[in-house]
Amino acid sequence: MSSLSSRAKLFGAVAIAFACGLVFASGFDLTPFGWAQARTAPARQASMTPATAPASVVELNTSFVGIAERVGPAVVSIAAERTEQPTAQRRPNIQRRNAPPGIEDFFQEFGPQQQQRPQFSSGTGFIVSKDGYILTNNHVVENMDRITVTLIDRRQLPARIVGRDPQTDVAVLRVTGTDLPVAAFGNDEGVKVGEWVLAIGNPLGLDHTVTAGIVSAKGRGGNDLRGLNTDRYAIQDFIQTDAAINPGNSGGPLVNIRGEVIGINTAIASGTGYYQGYGFAIPINLARDVMDDLVKNGRVRRAVVGVSIRDASPADAKAAGLKDISGALVHEYSSDPSPAKTAGIEIGDIIVKADGKAVDRTSTLQRIIRAHEPGETVELEVMRYGDRKTFKVKLIEAPTEGRQVADNARNREAEREAEPVRGGSYEAKPLGATVEALSEEFIRENRLPAERRGVRVIEAERWAQRAGYFAPDGSDLITAVLFPRPRKEIRSTADLRDVLSRVKDGDTISLQVYNVQAQQSRVVSLTVGEQ
Repeated sequence: MSSLSSRAKLFGAVAIAFACGLVFASGFDLTPFGWAQARTAPARQASMTPATAPASVVELNTSFVGIAERVGPAVVSIAAERTEQPTAQRRPNIQRRNAPPGIEDFFQEFGPQQQQRPQFSSGTGFIVSKDGYILTNNHVVENMDRITVTLIDRRQLPARIVGRDPQTDVAVLRVTGTDLPVAAFGNDEGVKVGEWVLAIGNPLGLDHTVTAGIVSAKGRGGNDLRGLNTDRYAIQDFIQTDAAINPGNSGGPLVNIRGEVIGINTAIASGTGYYQGYGFAIPINLARDVMDDLVKNGRVRRAVVGVSIRDASPADAKAAGLKDISGALVHEYSSDPSPAKTAGIEIGDIIVKADGKAVDRTSTLQRIIRAHEPGETVELEVMRYGDRKTFKVKLIEAPTEGRQVADNARNREAEREAEPVRGGSYEAKPLGATVEALSEEFIRENRLPAERRGVRVIEAERWAQRAGYFAPDGSDLITAVLFPRPRKEIRSTADLRDVLSRVKDGDTISLQVYNVQAQQSRVVSLTVGEQ
């Protein structure tokens, strides 16, 4: 017995010593306690313990519920209708027709009607004043004769159009009523990427649907959404979100976590026409400014610089001598007269500052300019192929598209008798294109004025097409070489051959290209040898 007792005492002492050793070692973090499976990170780096997670989720859940209950009553369903006349042909939806694959607006399109019958459009709106003003999208109510809004309590009220602005896709409606539920405005300037947002609307006929997501990006437009709105004065400065929105959500509010409206849901990027994670909303500050103008004046007075712009590409920045890829590239004068042209700004300039504020992209410049009134002066700083220049531009009111088209037609008529360019075809290998001189028939059919008569790109290599440098259908004309300097007008294949004979791999070339179908110029910059 004594022997067994001695062994038991020995084992007990060893066990106690082992346990004490573990405790002692753990105090120095030498033997951390844990499960047998491998860790991906030490326990001390965890940012949330299981005990706090449910409380946070409950708080977020409560916030979402509160937002839906507070904002939901101000959201309305919109049904619009018009009667098609027997001989009328509906104007094609240019916005949709020219949009690249995947970029869809929500407007319900219909084919030409053979008999007199109604056409319908549906969408969403939200009440912004107790006396019945409603914000929505222009494309929901454009050209419609009768509009009815349905409130959350199922009341149906007739609405009239106070005003529409196709350039921002904003429309204001009004219904007769008092003490109506109202959605509160937020301030999109302070919105951060990653913030929680809710979209409320009537997708696919499912009224008052609430979806949640985050702000995915800000300042979307320009190169990101080319073709979404072909109006030359269109403002594209969208908030991107992954909150689910679908056809029928158009015109509905995008709401922040405080229950304030920060945008109007407007478009989706999708290969199917339905939600795939990419939605776009008009910033509420812009929509509110448009609404104020429409209510006060019945139209929007918008100040413009008189240029068409796009985001600068890496090749553009390299040619301009910029260290960073930023700025708004001037690729055409958009009005006649153009304040920018009068001030001295040239095609190919990259606007890098406005009012002393840095311009990183097109949408930033649009935000700065829209804070001004027509007649005011804005200071613009540009980079012109290595030279930094400053200009004072007196802004004008954006002309109507109809007036601009009339001016262009008059100019084309006055100059159509100019001599055609001469010369044979030429394989411009550095550009990945084959060009030829313009025939008299081509000039006559397209009524080309003298300044548009360059050389025609009749064939483009696949890499040049893929990069978007040249159209494959022969509709592009190279009218000038902007860089290397000095600028050279291209009036023959020999002119282009002379310029390209002096470039080598690694050099940057900037061209002015005119598309006869779109009747618009653009700047194409590329680096020789990079395919």
